[in-house]
Amino acid sequence: MTNTAQAPPKVAPQTLGFLLLENFTLISLASAIEPLRMANQLAGRELYRWYTLSLDGSAVSASDGMKVTPDASTTVPLALDSIIVCGGVAPHRSVQREHVNWLQAQARRSRRLGSICTGSWALARAGLLDGYEASVHWECLAAMQEAFPKVALSTRLFSIDHDRATSSGGTAPLDMMLTLIGRDHGRELSAGISEMFIYDRVRGEQDQQRVPLKHVLGTTQPRLLEIVALMEANLEEPISLDELADYVNVSRRQLERLFQKNLSCSPSRYYLKLRLTRARQLLKQTPMSIIEVASACGFVSTPHFSKCYREYFGIPPRDERLSSSAVELVPPVRLGEEAASMLQTASAFEAVPDEPVSGALSALDQARGEPTYASVRLRS
Repeated sequence: MTNTAQAPPKVAPQTLGFLLLENFTLISLASAIEPLRMANQLAGRELYRWYTLSLDGSAVSASDGMKVTPDASTTVPLALDSIIVCGGVAPHRSVQREHVNWLQAQARRSRRLGSICTGSWALARAGLLDGYEASVHWECLAAMQEAFPKVALSTRLFSIDHDRATSSGGTAPLDMMLTLIGRDHGRELSAGISEMFIYDRVRGEQDQQRVPLKHVLGTTQPRLLEIVALMEANLEEPISLDELADYVNVSRRQLERLFQKNLSCSPSRYYLKLRLTRARQLLKQTPMSIIEVASACGFVSTPHFSKCYREYFGIPPRDERLSSSAVELVPPVRLGEEAASMLQTASAFEAVPDEPVSGALSALDQARGEPTYASVRLRS
C-alpha cells in the first residue's frame, strides 16, 4: 500500500525589519526581538526572521552609547512583511528625510508598520499614522500631540490598530510582541515565551502608561499637583474634598474649577479613578481577596466597590481576577518524529543569495540543544 503521508508545508517565516534611529533605546529593541527568538526556539522552527537596518548600513548609536552594526542598509531590497521603527532620545532630531521617504515607500508596498519607544514620531512625520490610534513613550506624548494633530495618540502601553502596531518604551515592546505572537500562533506559545523570560504578567492593550501628571501640566499648576499627590498618598483612607481644599488654601468651588479646567473631570471622579486603578493593579498582581482589595483602596463595602469597578472598567472585579490567572503551559514533548520534521522545515529556509543573513537561523540552530526546543505545539 502506498504511503500517502505528506511532509508539513514549508511556510515561510514572517520577516521583520527593525529600522534603527540614532539614539534608539537598546532595552526596547531587545524587548521586541527576544520574543521572536524564543518563539522560534519553543516552536522548533523558524516562525520569525528579522534584520536590523540603517540608512547606509553603518553602525547606529543607542541612547546608552553602545553602537549596533545593522544587518543591512535600507537600500537592500529585502522581502519584509513588517517594519518596526526603533526610536529613543530626541526623535525630532534623529528622523531624517531619507527615513520618511523609505517608510512611505514601504507603506506603498502594503507592508505592516510599527514602532517602539519614540519610533512613532518617524511614522507620524511620514503621514503614516494619520487617523490611527498610536502609542509613544509618555515623555514624547505632548510634543507629538502638538506636532501631529491627525494622530489619535494614546497613553496605552501599546496600540494595535489594523496594520499599525506602536509601542511605548522600556519593556512595553515585549508585551506588544507577545500579543502579536499569540494572535499569530496561539496563546500557548505566547505563555511559553513569558515563562522563559520569567515574565509574570503579560500586559494587554488596555494597560496604560503611568504618565507623571507634572509632565502633563508642567509647572503651571503647583496646587493641583500638590492635591493629586495627597490623593495618591491617601488611597486607603480617602481625604474629603473639603480637607483637600483646606490643605492648599483654596475653596471647595475653586478646587472643582481647578480639576475641570486642567483634567476635564471633577476632583471626586479623579480620586475615584486613582483608587480604581490601584485596585486593578492589586487584582492583577497580588493574591489579595476582593474584600481586601476593596478595603485597601478605600471602599467601605465590597458591593459598592464592585459596582464602581464595573462602571469604570466594564468588567466586575471577579472577572478581572479570573482573566489575570496564569495560563497553563503545554507540557514539553520529546524530540521524536514531529520535532525531526520541524528541524527539516527549519533547515529548508536559507538566506536568499545576495541578501544579508538574519540572526534568526543561527539562534535557532544554537537552541537545538536546549530542553525547551520544540516544546510548544502550535495550533493548526
